Amino acid sequence: MRKTIILKVIFLCLSVMLSHAQVTRIDIGTTSQPLNTEVILTLAQRFQHYNRNTKHENDKFDTTIHSPKSVNILDSCDKFYIHSLEGCRTSVYRLSDYSLITTINHTFDSTNQHLFSETNYFDYQYRTKQINLNHFSGKPVESCFSHNGRYLWVTYYRRTYDLNAIDPSAVCIIDTNADTIVRVMPTAPLPKMISCSPDNRTIAITHWGDNTIALIDISSENPLEFRYIENIAIDNRLSLNFNEKDTIDRDKNCGNCLRGTVFTTDNKYLLVGKMGSNSIAIVDVDDRKYLGSIFGMKTNMRHLIISNDHLFLSINSSGFVQKADLEDFISHIKNEKRIRSYQKWQSAYVGEGARTIVADPTGRYIIAAVNNKSIIAVVRTSDMKVIAQCSADSYPVGMDISSDGKKLIVTSQGKSGGGGNSVMIYDIQYSSKKKK
Repeated sequence: MRKTIILKVIFLCLSVMLSHAQVTRIDIGTTSQPLNTEVILTLAQRFQHYNRNTKHENDKFDTTIHSPKSVNILDSCDKFYIHSLEGCRTSVYRLSDYSLITTINHTFDSTNQHLFSETNYFDYQYRTKQINLNHFSGKPVESCFSHNGRYLWVTYYRRTYDLNAIDPSAVCIIDTNADTIVRVMPTAPLPKMISCSPDNRTIAITHWGDNTIALIDISSENPLEFRYIENIAIDNRLSLNFNEKDTIDRDKNCGNCLRGTVFTTDNKYLLVGKMGSNSIAIVDVDDRKYLGSIFGMKTNMRHLIISNDHLFLSINSSGFVQKADLEDFISHIKNEKRIRSYQKWQSAYVGEGARTIVADPTGRYIIAAVNNKSIIAVVRTSDMKVIAQCSADSYPVGMDISSDGKKLIVTSQGKSGGGGNSVMIYDIQYSSKKKK
């Protein structure tokens, strides 16, 4: 028995050592490879919460960073926002000099209940708590702007008292002029992705927790007048009949595991990636109706974006970025009446764990955060070739690019074995010709 215990302890220690050995921390000045290509990334600045004794003046130890999940750049106000999942806060920085402006705490108690216009969400029930339902801290996940950057919407993975994410969660609305929360709205369980329609009339929130998508009317300029108009089930709404006393892995117990969410440029359709199945759910926004799903792309897609009249997907597990002509894809939606398959995809392998993707302003390049490989990959969209790779702190997950395409901000959330607690800012250089 004693020998068995010793062997288990040794195995555990070796596992911990191995997991930490895989964690990478890169130096300021790290540059992408190869150097003779048309896009070059250089790590210019970093905020991190893992090394107080830094060797470079641009490497800032920052205690406000705690498992950063996503980032939003607001160029017009010279700011960017970092959302720390485990820290339950948003850190606001100046883009021009990288100084910390303020932090926004996602904690609600008796002092700020005026932020809640409503508590209930459609016919959903609260099971883990019966009183003070709006006393909690929210774990910020993803985010988007509306009203030309005036409002920043941030979804909460769960309320801190709801350990299994089976109760309604919430989304907050931040006034970016004052950098304060002006309203908190309930959502279905475990909201992740959020997207604003191009015409700025509708917000869509995708609920990882129960196969549903919420549509919010934001046609007013007043956030107190924003209102839910529909909660749409994709295939079927999950019952979530878990025992609240058990520990449930909600990253796996998520049905379709709805994730990437984007409106088409004509505002007609909402495209939602079903990460748990090989398909994209199609929602008719005007009719508020789920039309069915389109198959044919690679399995386990995570993020969807539209750029230069093309639809791009990140494929998490196998590590691809895929591209399709948007007009042709929409035509396929209109012409097919039942479950269907679309096969006209071009693919670029970027590495296992492809997470967030962004397009540069010209649409010539897609940049991907490759979580498992701890790299940033640059894909040329004309031929879907990877033309550059740059190392990153383990494990990159979220990113945003400035409107001029010259700055890329990447968050590393981390995993149980280490990594994370890092926000990296890369300078981007472009060349019309390959360097010799």
